[in-house]
Amino acid sequence: MWRLQAVQHKASRSAKDLEEFKHKRREHEKALRQARRDRQLISKRVLLNEDEHQEREFMETDASPLSQEQLQEMIRNVQHGGEEKAARLAFLRKVLRDPQTHLIFTKLENSMYVLVGQLSGHNAQCQLEAARCFYELSHSPHPGVGQSCLPATPYLLTYLSNPNAKLTELCLYTLGNLWTEGAKVRERLLAQGIVCALTNCIQNQRNNLAVVEAAGFTLSQLLQDKEAADRVIQQVVSSGLVPHLISYLKPDPEFGLGPAIECAWCLHYIVSRTCDASALLTQGVLERCSSLLVTLGGAVVKGSTEEGLELLLWPLLRCLGNLLASGVCEGGRCPVGLEDARLLAALCVFSQAYLPTHSALTRESLWVLNNLTAGSTLFCSALLFFNVVPALIPLLPFSKGINIMVLRILGNVAHNGTGYCAQLTQAGLLPAICATLKMADPDVVTMSLEVLYLLIASSPNVTEEFIKLNGIQLMEAIQYNNDEEQRLRASYLLDNYLHIHSIPNN
Repeated sequence: MWRLQAVQHKASRSAKDLEEFKHKRREHEKALRQARRDRQLISKRVLLNEDEHQEREFMETDASPLSQEQLQEMIRNVQHGGEEKAARLAFLRKVLRDPQTHLIFTKLENSMYVLVGQLSGHNAQCQLEAARCFYELSHSPHPGVGQSCLPATPYLLTYLSNPNAKLTELCLYTLGNLWTEGAKVRERLLAQGIVCALTNCIQNQRNNLAVVEAAGFTLSQLLQDKEAADRVIQQVVSSGLVPHLISYLKPDPEFGLGPAIECAWCLHYIVSRTCDASALLTQGVLERCSSLLVTLGGAVVKGSTEEGLELLLWPLLRCLGNLLASGVCEGGRCPVGLEDARLLAALCVFSQAYLPTHSALTRESLWVLNNLTAGSTLFCSALLFFNVVPALIPLLPFSKGINIMVLRILGNVAHNGTGYCAQLTQAGLLPAICATLKMADPDVVTMSLEVLYLLIASSPNVTEEFIKLNGIQLMEAIQYNNDEEQRLRASYLLDNYLHIHSIPNN
């Protein structure tokens, strides 16, 4: 009756999954994905790490937008500004922080021509201020403003190899924002070699983690776009960039988690859209993700409260779970050795630690645990050896898919035979199953019946204990359910194991 199955969690594959994914990211109080959506994966990135001087400028900006005539005068001042060009560009950039000015500015004659001229010039400070202007325009909420920035993209791409790290960082975020502006912009950027430029940038800027984080954001924008992702992934994989992304899966104690988070999301998008994951396995994605999860599990046990730690867990869990579901570990080819059975304990730690605040992360951890134990005697044995079952049983009362995943994991273990079922029973699973059989969720009841069948079929002692727990009354009650599958399963157990003639089905 029990069917082992590793559950895939592929992003952007179906409209239903995508809508659920977006919805849950926006639920601030219920799911961590909202934080990821707001701070990491929003379609356009607004830089929050401006220096104090720029923050003061922002606070001092006039609340009323400038008129068309005033903006035109500012453009002329920039064009003929002489030594004051940089200062006038800085003031223009401050004005462009107001989205109401974007449409007016881009429609003015020579406005973009003047900005591109300053961006492509030889004055380093003017280049930087012009890049900041384009950055302000790139996250405009108005359709079409981003497309007006297309004349600047050749220079933005060229400056990805610029020695000025701040200019490079601005260009990266601007390009990442512009990518969302539609097919025309995407085709132009792909034709201009954005993937190659990003590859070179990530490879050459290893020591500048701020640039690496920005490059990771821009690359993730490309990879998550369902219309262009296949083309982008093919170029990224063939460019040899994957090992570099893997190398950044190491939080820096001074800089923080940003680069690791962005690169982990890039790897997730690659893994979730790659049909043949064997090459990724060879390059060490699975081994690195599992190793880092074990390390992070130890940090959580010790009470680590580092901000953003949960944001790193999401893509790591996705990468590992999807690789396991892809079949790369079948036939004994999985590089995760016996020592990595500690991963089970880490996943259990995540499922417990984030249950009060991020229940979706609990479900995600259990999903990976399910994929580890599906068809793997090694990991099912390790789960019992590390005494994980008593930690899983208290999760059965929780809804939103948590109890379903717990039941799947326990079913994976029970499928291995009598000895495994005996240890599950000793851990107190039978009373917990009796409780889940009373739940209103039909999927939970059906899954509980499958696990119950494996337990009862393993030993007459389990049958006797189940009867003592009023099991016969439970089965008879299920026979009155509207779900035909549940009625059939209950009847089968009554007739063949409990030796009670079932109520005839109408």
